[in-house]
Amino acid sequence: MTPSTDRNQQLFDRARRIIPGGVNSPVRAFRAVGGTPRFVQRAEGAYFWDADGRRHIDYIGSWGPMILGHGHPAVVEAVQRAVREGFSFGAPTEREIELAEAIAAVLPGLEMVRLVSSGTEAAMSVIRLARGATGRSKLVKFEGCYHGHADALLVKAGSGLATFGNPTSAGVPPEVVQHTLVLEYNNLPQLEEAFALHGPDIACLMIEAIAGNMNFVRADTAFIRRCRELCTQHGALLAFDEVMTGFRVGLGGAQAHYAAQIPGFRPDLTVLGKVIGGGMPLAAFGGPRAIMEQLAPLGPVYQAGTLSGNPVATACGLATLREVTKPGFYEALAARTRSLVDGLAGAAKAEGIPFCADSEGGMFGFFLLPQLPRNYGQVMQTEGARFNALFHGLLDRGVYIAPALYEAGFVSAAHSEQDIADTVAAAREVFATLA
Repeated sequence: MTPSTDRNQQLFDRARRIIPGGVNSPVRAFRAVGGTPRFVQRAEGAYFWDADGRRHIDYIGSWGPMILGHGHPAVVEAVQRAVREGFSFGAPTEREIELAEAIAAVLPGLEMVRLVSSGTEAAMSVIRLARGATGRSKLVKFEGCYHGHADALLVKAGSGLATFGNPTSAGVPPEVVQHTLVLEYNNLPQLEEAFALHGPDIACLMIEAIAGNMNFVRADTAFIRRCRELCTQHGALLAFDEVMTGFRVGLGGAQAHYAAQIPGFRPDLTVLGKVIGGGMPLAAFGGPRAIMEQLAPLGPVYQAGTLSGNPVATACGLATLREVTKPGFYEALAARTRSLVDGLAGAAKAEGIPFCADSEGGMFGFFLLPQLPRNYGQVMQTEGARFNALFHGLLDRGVYIAPALYEAGFVSAAHSEQDIADTVAAAREVFATLA
C-alpha cells in the first residue's frame, strides 16, 4: 500500500498510535462526518492553514474563544509581555483581580468571581457550590445542554416524564447521577412537574439559555421566565452556563438578552469560559457575595486549582475583553454574522434545500430542516448524511465549519465581507450537488 502524501493523514495515523482516537477531544476526530481531521499548522485572523499548507476560513475559532480572530496584535503583545514576567507562580497576581473586576463590571449579578482553568471545572464547581449553599442534592439539567464532562453532568434523559437520568458514559456509576434530573428543553409542562415532584430537594437548575451543543437552539423567553420563578419559589439556585455564550452573543451574554425581555431577570450563578480567556485555558464562575462566600477559604465548599488565574491566561483574557468592550464591537459582529446566515439561507433556498438558521452576536447555527428546532429531539431529525456531504463540500472549498451537526458556529471580528461572500458562494455550489 502506497503511503499517503497527505500530511494531515500522516499525522492522524501517527497520532492514533499514541493518543486515543488520535485526538485529545472527541469531536476533533471527524467521527461524525468521516474523513481525516485537519491538523492546524498556524492561524491568523479569520483563517488557519492545515498541515498541507492549505488555507481555510475558520468558523470554529477554537470553539468560540477567538472572537477577535487568531493572533490579534493587542492580545499577542499582552501575552508576550506576560510570558516574560513568568509562566505560573502558584500565588496571587494583580491581574487576577483585574480580570475578575472586568467580568463583574459587565455582569451585575456577579458580585464575586472565582477563576478556574476550564468550563468543565467551572460548571462542576457551581454544582458543588449550589449543593453546599442550599443543603440539597438534586440537580435539574436539560437534554442537549452540555456542561462539561463531570460525572454528575454526563446524563441522558430518563425513560419517563420527570425521571432521573442515566449515565451517558462508561465509568459513571448510576448512583452518581441518581440526583440529576434531565428534562426536555423548552418543555414547560415537564418543568412544572419536575418542581412539583422534587422542588424541596432541588439545589440547582443549570441551563444553556442559548444552547450551542445541540447546534444553536434558543430557550423561549417564557421558559426562562418560568425557570427563574420556580427556582425562586422553591429556594433552588438558577445557574446560567455561559461558557459558550458569555461575551460571545453580546457584551452581557445570554442573561442580558433575556433581562431585556424579563424585567429584573438575573440568574443566581453564572459559568463562564472561552472568550474570557481569549483562547487560553481559563474559565470562571460567580454570583452574589452571600453564595460565593460559601467557597473555601471562607466557607465549607472546597474548590482549588494549581493553575487557576494563570498569569499568561489572565493577560490574554484581559486584552481580549478590552477589545470587545469598545463601542460598536458587538453591533458590527452581529451584522457580519447575520449576513452569513442570511446568505446561507438564500443559497439553500435557491437550490431547493430545506434550511433554517439563527444567530445572536457572533454565534450562529443552521439546520437542514424547514424550521428551527426547539429541543434535542427535533435537532435529531436533521439528515446526517446530507449534513456530512455539506461539511465535506465546504471543507474541499476551504471553508471549515464544525465537523458535527450538533455544534454551533462562530464568526470573529476578523471575518471580512469577502470571507462571507466566498463562504456563501461555496455553500451554494455544495447545495447544488445536494439538490
